[in-house]
Order: sequence, then C-alpha cells, then structure tokens
Amino acid sequence: MTIATSKQPMPCGAWPSPISAAVVAAGAVPLSQPMLDGPRLGWLEGRASEGGRTTLMVHDGGGTRELTPAPFNVRSRVHEYGGGACLLAGGVAWFSHHADDRLYRVAADGGPNCTPVAVTREGTGHRYADFVLDAARQRVIAVREDHSAGAAHPVNTLAAVGFDGVETVLVDGNDFYAAPRLSPDGRQLAWLCWDHPRMPWEGTELWLADVAADGTLVNGRLIAGGPDESICQPEWSPGGLLHFVSDRSGWWNLYRYDHGVTHALCPVEAEFAGPHWSFGSALYGFRSEDEIVCAYVEKGVSYLARLSNGNLAPLESPYEEIRELRVQGDVVALLGGAPTIAPELARIDLETGVSEVLAHSIPQLPATGYLSVPLAIDYPSENGRTAHAFYYAPANADHVPAAGELPPLIVIGHGGPTGMATSTLKLSTQYWTSRGFAVLDVNYGGSTGFGRAYRNLLKHQWGVVDVEDCVAGARHLAAQGVVDPERLLIRGSSAGGLTVLSSLSFHDVFKAGASYYGVSDLAGLDADSHKFESHYNQYLIAPPDTAAAVYRARSPIHHTDKLRRPMIFFQGLDDKVVPPQQSESVVEALRARKLPVAYLTLEGEGHGFRKADSVVRTLEAELYFYLRVFGIPVPDGLPAIEIENLGA
Repeated sequence: MTIATSKQPMPCGAWPSPISAAVVAAGAVPLSQPMLDGPRLGWLEGRASEGGRTTLMVHDGGGTRELTPAPFNVRSRVHEYGGGACLLAGGVAWFSHHADDRLYRVAADGGPNCTPVAVTREGTGHRYADFVLDAARQRVIAVREDHSAGAAHPVNTLAAVGFDGVETVLVDGNDFYAAPRLSPDGRQLAWLCWDHPRMPWEGTELWLADVAADGTLVNGRLIAGGPDESICQPEWSPGGLLHFVSDRSGWWNLYRYDHGVTHALCPVEAEFAGPHWSFGSALYGFRSEDEIVCAYVEKGVSYLARLSNGNLAPLESPYEEIRELRVQGDVVALLGGAPTIAPELARIDLETGVSEVLAHSIPQLPATGYLSVPLAIDYPSENGRTAHAFYYAPANADHVPAAGELPPLIVIGHGGPTGMATSTLKLSTQYWTSRGFAVLDVNYGGSTGFGRAYRNLLKHQWGVVDVEDCVAGARHLAAQGVVDPERLLIRGSSAGGLTVLSSLSFHDVFKAGASYYGVSDLAGLDADSHKFESHYNQYLIAPPDTAAAVYRARSPIHHTDKLRRPMIFFQGLDDKVVPPQQSESVVEALRARKLPVAYLTLEGEGHGFRKADSVVRTLEAELYFYLRVFGIPVPDGLPAIEIENLGA
C-alpha cells in the first residue's frame, strides 16, 4: 500500500531546512550549575553573542535578573575544564572572574549596591573553584590552583579565603583536590583527592577531618576510596551524615558513612554520577534526613527518583537526560533535556507537583516536523562486544529522499573519551538530519553511563575499541539497508577527533571525515597537555615503559600514508588542551600527498568553540565540504571554502 504524502523527493543532503547554522549558534545558550539559596534559584548562563562569556542569573519572588553584567565572565580555569565557578549562599554570590582569576562577591538581592567586588588580591597567580561557605569563620573554602611559581604544573590545594581576602592553605600534598564539603554544624570537612597517574574516574580518596577552633583541620582520616575505587559527590544530610557515590560495586551507587561504617543505600546497575571532568556537579540532594531526590542513568537514559529506606521510587519527569540537580526541602532545581526538549532549567515543587521552566537553552524550537527523534540501538562489535548508540533518521517536514536513495550517514564519536552521548535535543545534530543526513551518535566501549566494566573497555585501548565500535555501527546500519554504504562519514571533536583520524587511517569504511581540534599525535598530546590530563594516556594507551611503541602505532600522524579520504579540520588557535600543531601536522601531510583537505582556524577560540560566528562558520564549512565531496548540489547562499586538491 502506498501512503500519500505531500513531501517532495529531493537528494539527501540538499534539503532546505529552517535549522540554519545561525539558528544553531543562536540557540546554543549553555546552562549550568543550578544553585538554591532560600527563596533564590541561581544558575550560570552562556552568552555566545558576547564572546562566549558566562553570567550569573538569579530568580526569586522579584523575578529574574543578571548579577554579573559584562564584562564579568563567571568561569574558572582550575584543571583547565573549570566548573564550580560560583557559590550562592547566605544571600551572597561568590564567583571566579575568568579575566583575572580573582574571587569576587556580590549581593544577590539585586539592590542598588549590587556590584561585584574583588575579594582576593590581584596578580597572585591563583585560580579558584568548587566553593563552600564557612559563615561562622567568615571565609569561603575552595579548591585553589597556584600558578605563581612558574613551574611546569601548578600546585593544587584546599584553601580558605577570608572575607578580607586572606588565604590559608588547609590541605596540601596531593596532586588534585575536589568537593570540599562542610558539615551542617561546621565541625567537619570532607573532600576528595587523587594523585597522578590516576584520573578521578579510576580512583579517588574521600577524606574527613575535624575543624579546630582556629579553623585548621585536625584528625584527617581516609574513609573511602583508593586506586581502584572512584568516589564522587560527597554531600552531608541535614542531620550531619556524610553521603557519597562510589563505583565499588561496578556502578556509581549511593552510600552513607555513619559512625565509621559505610552502608549501600540502593545497590542497582545504574549510575548516580558521571565522570569528574569539571567541578560542582551533583545528581542527588536531600529533601529531608530520610529522603533523597536523585537522578540516575540506566543504559544511557536518565531517570528522576526519590530514595527512602532503600526504596527507589520514580518521579514523573519529561527528561531523558538530567545533567545537574539540586534539592532544598520540597524544591528541586535541575538541568534536563529529552529528544524534543533542548537543555532547560526547571524548578519542581515536590509538594504541589508544579514544574516551572526558568531558562531555555533554545528559546524557540523548530517545528517538530524538522526534528529527528533518536532510537537507542545496540549492535555487535569486535570480540563479541555489544556497543550502544543513538540513531537519528533524516527528518524534514517538506522533503523525503529521492526515489531509491538511501541517506548518507554521519557517525559521531563523542569527546572525552571518558564521556557519554545522550538523546537530548541538539540543534547541531538536527542541522544534519533536517538536511537529509542520518546520524549515529555512538557510546563506544569506554563510555560512561554503562558501569565501570564498560568504561574500562577503553583502558589501554583508546584508538582501538572506540574506532571498532564506530566502524561496526556504520556497517550495522548499512547492512540493515537504512543508509548508503558509499556515503559514510565520521566526525568528532577532541578525543572524538582521534577516533575520526584512526577510523580513516586504519579502516576503509568511511568516505570522508571532519576533525574538530582532534588528537593526531599521542606523544605530542603528552608533551603539550595540562596537569589534569598529563597522565591520562597511561590509562587510555599504555604505561610509560611500553608507551613509545604503542603511541607510534596508534598515532594517525605516523600513518598518513594510509589516509586516502577527504578530510576537513577545525582548530581553535588558543587551544591549550589539543594545541593547533596536532591538526596542522596531519593537514600538512595530506597536502603533501595531494589528498583533498580543508583547514579552518579560529582566532580567540580554545578547546570548544564558544563564539556564535565560530559555530556558524564551522557548520557551514563542514556542510559545504560534504556536499562537494559527494557531488550533492550546493544550495545558494552557502559560503564556499577552499578545499585543496579536490577536482572541480
């Protein structure tokens, strides 16, 4: 039976779409770090049109207002990835200003004196993140990163910053610190720490100390964690019992520490935390001493729930991804998204059930006819593994593929690589699907959200397992007859860029690729990397005694003779995580071999593009590149770019 449709056949990739690159850029309003402080709900909000700066917003009975107008940029650079750049407590906001890394404070009431004031001195070389208020001692406790010595790597400590700006180191000696958390009575401080060569999702330690009368810490003791146990998100209950998340069972689950004994609150094959890439995130909080409101991830999808007496009961929620969550009494503040919901900040009243959205990352969504709703799929990969992904079919309200045409497929390898693809609406994905491309967003072996064993599949296997799972996903869809096997593409950023380069170097499945600030030389990454990631490759690739040979075998820069497909590269010139040389080395090699290549650099951009014009430029360039490579008609108005060595 033929179903009548008013949609017009048109070559895939050439479909007109209302989701332009400008729409993608304008809609990309980053939201992060919800905070509850009495009647106030605060959050951080990005401003792509203002050079990518981040500002602090507060909502209360008086409405919504901005507390940190330009030029203030609420952003921390501790560990380079930052996070935890602001604290809203006691009617005052404390924040790190990106331009000078100083700590500032501003009254949250929005009155006439609501002007940020610097607390710390200028030129100290200190950076701050992950704050907790110690009101009784007139100070803020934070993770401090000291760059003043001029050494290869900074010194990390836990420090107290007095309201008068005087700084005192409380804990030192470890390579990294996170999550200082003061007990409700102010008598104890808990914190996380870890040392090289471990990353925090490999192993961390949870420490507890008493706070002496003079504010120093005494009787410090290790209470959980170690080299093979990842602890995260320590929090105190209202009654003063310390809780935390641990993966000792193989899954990041919730635990309570009670008078020297640790209790599992709800053993389940699900994740109540994510990897510690940045500071300040949390996925649970206390409604009361006996009830926790939490979010957990199961098979890549988030669920909202309440936990009481070991019983995990679902709470109704439209969200399939919950990024952050805060709880204060009956009020829950969360950042959530779903396949047809872009990330948004919601306030939920548990008593009344009323939910209110206070901020949208995309103020106005495209018509649903242009949105592709992903399908979660599992498929076989190498060595008997099962890989996971979200598959997006092409979707357009006005067009369908030409007769007999199968769509081209774009495979995406997420960054990290210790991270996770989610199903939340992303205009950057819908940009492709609304034009007739299919998209496969892969949670390859090594991704989070599927337990420690799956996460550890990438141990010493980066550039192998991730590549195999992306290749297997493309082959699986081609074998199912849903995509064109002759038009398979792969794109990725950062760690995902290595996946792109390795897929094109060591396999002959993809016909072209796009690398956004991707890793090409693993040894160079070690040499150029900042402190936080300086030993990451010992986990991902190989221990030092065997690293040289493995690095050379897996680094695409040493195998450019195997690259035979067109490629486009995008690189921020201020990138300190993956420096421009990583992209330029491969570009030069492709030029020398007369292979089709395009290279776009962006001044003032680092690791991840924040400026609206950067988003527009790169998306349009990538589309133009694919259309030219596959001989698809280029629509009027799409800016041309130079593609070297590509015939007319």
